[in-house]
Amino acid sequence: MTIQEEVASVVSQLLASHEIKRVAWVAAGGSFGGFHAAHYFMEREAKTIPSATYTSNEFVLAPPAYLAEHTLAIICSMCGTKETCEAARVAKEHGAATIALYVNESELTDICDQRIAYESIALDESRTERVNSSIALQLAMTLVQKIEGYADYDVAMRAFDVVDAIYRKAVAYTQPLAKSWAEQVAGEKTIYVMGSGPAYGSAYIFSICNIKEMLQIDSPTINCCEFFHGPFEVLDKAKSVFLLMSVGRCRAADERALSFLKRYGGQKVYILDGKEIGLNDLPDTVSEYFNHVLFSPILNNVYMRALSATTSKDYLTRRYMWKVEY
Repeated sequence: MTIQEEVASVVSQLLASHEIKRVAWVAAGGSFGGFHAAHYFMEREAKTIPSATYTSNEFVLAPPAYLAEHTLAIICSMCGTKETCEAARVAKEHGAATIALYVNESELTDICDQRIAYESIALDESRTERVNSSIALQLAMTLVQKIEGYADYDVAMRAFDVVDAIYRKAVAYTQPLAKSWAEQVAGEKTIYVMGSGPAYGSAYIFSICNIKEMLQIDSPTINCCEFFHGPFEVLDKAKSVFLLMSVGRCRAADERALSFLKRYGGQKVYILDGKEIGLNDLPDTVSEYFNHVLFSPILNNVYMRALSATTSKDYLTRRYMWKVEY
């Protein structure tokens, strides 16, 4: 069974017993960022199903007023993060339908109504269509298709059949580029990451998980659409900036930011363009929604690893995580 077929089966079973009117995407850290593609898709394509994202602890402390029997909470955690398991309990207590996305079984898989296993983005052997962000995007597309119809559903599902091959080709293409970038910024205390629209989730994860968590380097995330409303005032020739150029309607914002970066930034401005990593190999009607699917594994498995090697910082080490009470 393909992952697309598995997702379709889970959604069909759920809709047979629940009338879904809203979707809440709930997770923490990189899992939270990984829901961005699905949420972005629903906000642009779903006409009758509102979508919202919540970090797990916020969902627990201040659950939305609409949380009830007609809500579907899709909840993700690789190994059963405590706050995320609690969020699943809160969703169930309010009567919501629940789907768990997971790698290792935990309380999360015990609590939720349905569950789908995913493959870790950090493992080279993982299939791109089977990582959490891809499965979440398939869930979003399938929900919209089954509830109100999505004209490009079949096109999108076929795109998942080829996205892993595109990713493998992009890894080979970006490895020497990442090595050069890492050598240039190895001594930086701060690396700004910029992105917008369908690529913003990838920028966010690259900042908080790859650069901050794994390498302990300060890394603010800047939305290209907000760049000119404050953040551009810190730009100078010495700043290290990593810009994601998305494919789709928000590319104009990325291009506007790039133009300014070229005029006032320096040699440490780096551009990773979605067109260069294979997004243009996907049909134009759906390629916008695959920005995250390709950007995130390349950032994690190529650029983060390159910076880890150049700085001699083991990306599996942590200062506080798993070591102290928090």
